[in-house]
Amino acid sequence: MNGELHGLKAVVTGGGSGIGLTTARLLAARGAEVAVLDLKPDAAQAPLRGYEADVAVDASVQATIRQVASDLRGIDILVNNAGVGAVGTVADNDDAEWQRVLGINVLGLVRTTRAALPYLRQSAHASIVNTCSIAATAGLPQRALYSASKGAVLSLTLAMAADHVREGIRVNCVNPGTADTPWVSRLLEQAEDPASERAALHARQPMGRLVSADEVAAAITYLASPAAASVTGTALAVDGGMQGLRLRPVGQ
Repeated sequence: MNGELHGLKAVVTGGGSGIGLTTARLLAARGAEVAVLDLKPDAAQAPLRGYEADVAVDASVQATIRQVASDLRGIDILVNNAGVGAVGTVADNDDAEWQRVLGINVLGLVRTTRAALPYLRQSAHASIVNTCSIAATAGLPQRALYSASKGAVLSLTLAMAADHVREGIRVNCVNPGTADTPWVSRLLEQAEDPASERAALHARQPMGRLVSADEVAAAITYLASPAAASVTGTALAVDGGMQGLRLRPVGQ
């Protein structure tokens, strides 16, 4: 298993922290050469290669992907992980914030994929994995804008899988539940009662705890790997049972 990705070239966007960095490290541990794209790629230490890039700016994406493809001598795996969060109902964010979040979470994925497609088409093992969310399939309070962006990612994943399957490019996504990441930690710090809010997030997932970055990274790596050669157009939930389970309250 440790060498299953030997010889493959991978790109991870938003790989400077959290799920992205954990995924990049796991891909490298499995044998891939890994390029990390991030606004702050400093955490991408060897054997990872860090590249400063802004997925909200097409020129930045195009130039960086060209450089990565030259440095790595191709691209086989693209992990579209870069994204930002948003809190509030549909009334709580103005047009500028909607455009900003959709421009990163949705168009950022489009820009990176568009730039990488010429190289993926040349690969004998081409795989795209998008980081989606439970917010795409479950109605969560105070997450209107974020849910809209991730719903688009889910639909894009299916459309891209259909568009590129005959080119030999697989496209899947991972739908994490609430994960123990820096973004969630920042949200908790802003709550009136962080401990109570964390307990509520744990309780919301049937397994009774947050999803770990390692667990999400393992799912992404599986979908990116030759072990998933017949898997495309799939959304893999890593959410502690949140999407599909309906448990009775404790004591009933």
